[in-house]
Amino acid sequence: MGEFVVVAGLSGAGRTTAANVFEDLGWYVIDNLPPALIPQVADLARRAGSTGPEAGRVVLVVGRSVVGQELLAAVEQLRGGGDRVSVVFLDAPDDVLVRRFEDRRRRHPLSGDAERLAVAESIAAERAILEPVKSGADLVIDTGDLNVHQLRDRLFELFSGSRPLDALTVSVVSFGFKHGLPLDADLVFDVRFLPNPHWVPELRPLTGLDPSVRDHVLRQPLAKDFLTMIDGLLGLLLPAYLAEGKAYLTIGVGCTGGRHRSVAIGEELAKRIETWGHLPRVGHRDVSR
Repeated sequence: MGEFVVVAGLSGAGRTTAANVFEDLGWYVIDNLPPALIPQVADLARRAGSTGPEAGRVVLVVGRSVVGQELLAAVEQLRGGGDRVSVVFLDAPDDVLVRRFEDRRRRHPLSGDAERLAVAESIAAERAILEPVKSGADLVIDTGDLNVHQLRDRLFELFSGSRPLDALTVSVVSFGFKHGLPLDADLVFDVRFLPNPHWVPELRPLTGLDPSVRDHVLRQPLAKDFLTMIDGLLGLLLPAYLAEGKAYLTIGVGCTGGRHRSVAIGEELAKRIETWGHLPRVGHRDVSR
C-alpha cells in the first residue's frame, strides 16, 4: 500500500514551496499535473518509487488548469486502489494573494491575453473553481501569515514522520482575533471570556509561555471549568474523527491579541489531548506580534 499526497490550492498560495519541501523530505514529487492524468501517473510513480528512499510516498502537485470536480473524481479513483490518499489545499486571503502577484510582477494564470482580468478578479474566479476541492480537502493550510520558511516548517511538522494508517494528526494553534481567524482551523475556541493579562502591568510584556502568565490564566475558576468541559468534548470527538477516517485535525484557540490567554490555554489543551493518546503539534501564530 502506497501513500499519496495531492497538493492543490490557489495560485500564489505556495504550491511550488510545498513541492520543494516534499522533495527535501524524500517524497517522490510530480509537479504541475493535470487531474485527468493522476491515476495513470500515480501507477507509474508507484513503480518508479518502489526501490528508493521515497518508496511508496508520492506527492502529486496539481497544475493551474484545475477543474474542482475533475480533481475530486481523480482522487476518488486513486483512493479506490487501496492506497492512503490525503488532499492538501493551500489557501490565503485575497489581499495577500494580490500583494504577492504585484510584488513579483507576475500575471495570474487565469488572466487571458484577449481580455486580461485584473488580479483580484482572477483570484475570485480561481477560488470559485477550486471551492469543491477545498471543501473536500483533508487539510487546509492558510499561508497568508506564513513566509516561505514558516510554510516549510509547517509542512515539515506535518509530514516529516511516518504516520500510521489509523492515526489522527492533531495541531493546536493559538491566535488573536484582531489578526483574523486561521483559515485551516477545524474547531475554534474563543477564550476572550477569561480575564486578560494584558491589563496586568507586570504581565503585559510577557506571553502565555511564561510561567507567571500561564499560572495567572489557568488559576481562574472559569479556565478550569472550560478545560474540564473541553476535555470531555475531545473524549467524544477524537475517536469519532478517527472512525470517520479524518487524517488531520487543527484546533484553534483565540483571544484578542494571541499573546496571553490563547497561548496558555493552547499549551494546556495540548496536554489534555496527549492523555487521549495523541501527540499534538502546537503553534502560536501571533505570539510575537
